[in-house]
Amino acid sequence: MRAEHLYKRFGDKPVLEDVSLTVPEGAVLCLMAPSGWGKTTLLRCIAGLEAPDSGTVQGVPERIGYVFQEDRLCGHMSAVENVRLATGRRMDTETIQAHLTELGLGGQLHQPVEELSGGQRRRVAIARAVCFGGGLLLLDEPFKGLDAETRQQAAAYILRHRNGAAVVCVTHDREDAAALGAEIAAL
Repeated sequence: MRAEHLYKRFGDKPVLEDVSLTVPEGAVLCLMAPSGWGKTTLLRCIAGLEAPDSGTVQGVPERIGYVFQEDRLCGHMSAVENVRLATGRRMDTETIQAHLTELGLGGQLHQPVEELSGGQRRRVAIARAVCFGGGLLLLDEPFKGLDAETRQQAAAYILRHRNGAAVVCVTHDREDAAALGAEIAAL
């Protein structure tokens, strides 16, 4: 995947100015920069959710797993049902339950996610993106709201189940990058 010379403005505020990024197949990369420097906008441009004002994004796989900055779960649905929305029939219920249990959610599989803590919801969002699969996994502050032990558990889970997908993670924490064994790219 390659983004070249991306520019993006919102009104008169420049967010991305001549940003280029190459992510080799299977690489794990963490984007780090102060708040407001366009990290989330860059992920959205890569995913095709935001059009850059100029520049190009090429080589993006057809299937992308995405953990958004906000969880974007269906609150009235269970953890299993939220993951099922992403996987459809490609993954059976037992496998989905195993993924969620691996993330420490074995006791909350069928509880509405609106009743879960913020950290539990975050892990459901991680499972959903990982189970969706694809050649690229975009993670926007995936470990926010998780304690140190749970962050390590979630990072190990991502690495075990990414199936060779490249990973691009936005984080403010070098420990997150280290847990993912990621190369750091500063914007």
